[in-house]
Amino acid sequence: MAEIKLRDVHKSFGKVEVIKGVNIEIKDGEFVVIVGPSGCGKSTLLRMIAGLEDITQGTLEIDGVCMNDRQPKDRGIAMVFQTYAIFPHMTVRENVAFGLTINKIDKATRDLKVDEAARILQMENLLDRRPSELSGGQRQRVAIGRAIVRNPKVFLFDEPLSNLDASLRMDMRMEIGKLHQSLNASMIYVTHDQVEAMTLADKIVVLNDGKVMQSGSPMELYKEPANMFVASFLGAPSMNFINVEVHDINEENVTVYNPTLSPIKVPHKGRDISKKSQAILGLRPQYLRLVEPSDGILNGKVILTERLGAETIVEILLKDGKRVIAAISEDQILSNGKEIGLQFNPKQVHLFSSEDSKFLSENRK
Repeated sequence: MAEIKLRDVHKSFGKVEVIKGVNIEIKDGEFVVIVGPSGCGKSTLLRMIAGLEDITQGTLEIDGVCMNDRQPKDRGIAMVFQTYAIFPHMTVRENVAFGLTINKIDKATRDLKVDEAARILQMENLLDRRPSELSGGQRQRVAIGRAIVRNPKVFLFDEPLSNLDASLRMDMRMEIGKLHQSLNASMIYVTHDQVEAMTLADKIVVLNDGKVMQSGSPMELYKEPANMFVASFLGAPSMNFINVEVHDINEENVTVYNPTLSPIKVPHKGRDISKKSQAILGLRPQYLRLVEPSDGILNGKVILTERLGAETIVEILLKDGKRVIAAISEDQILSNGKEIGLQFNPKQVHLFSSEDSKFLSENRK
């Protein structure tokens, strides 16, 4: 397969800079998911790798070879688009074989490659149909099959599941994961869906406003987010943030408090936080437990409950007017207005500086 390196890559459209110095390294056979909100530059970055957009500044290397001036057809890349991009007047077999036909590959070889792709994607019975006779998921399989037969160095996926309903999206997500395992191919996958990112990726790259916020394994980003943007973007429901004041600091712990929060010690984790400064406490909804008010580190009243079967999402109004979300791993019936307490393990808390809070608000505008 291939190793890909993007070094200080920039992209401008006129005076508007949309990619601002991106550095990414993708190992041979690695599945990398680029995730971020709409308009952050994900698809533009993918199109630059494919050669569909020029690189304004910086370099793209595939297996140590600079690709900045190479045509898309010479990069050893196959791309699967959000809109499938299959021809309605052709059968599935003709669509899958299209690239091979253009390259004048003989019919026997074409048929062999198409049959193998159909076997991998379990669509042997669809080869004689036309796209109008296929479901959305089946059409996406055709688009992926067309990529497979080219035997590319790198697979690029541009939000391939966004047009599918929830059930099909889950099925196709699993199929793409199996495809990566069977082909052991280098894959770059763009999405705004954090579930796809968390379940598919060997490595996640979080992009915002054309910059890399953090990259690493899914659990690394989930458990040790580098800043409040990453902390808020990964995880559903989103992380809760509570303003606190730093009371004391030592090498291991930071003691924080606010009017509704008794002083607690949380791990320092090397944060650049000084004594008597303002800070932000980050609490994952999944790490909050409901207890009696007398036992709570935080106390408030229930204002909304969403029962989802396997878990219950509870919105709580704290005494200072702040709202927090708790995700309880069981089905519970809680009446609105009920006074409850919240407990959590201080070791699972994240602490961010007030400067990081400003950064988050600026990037949410």
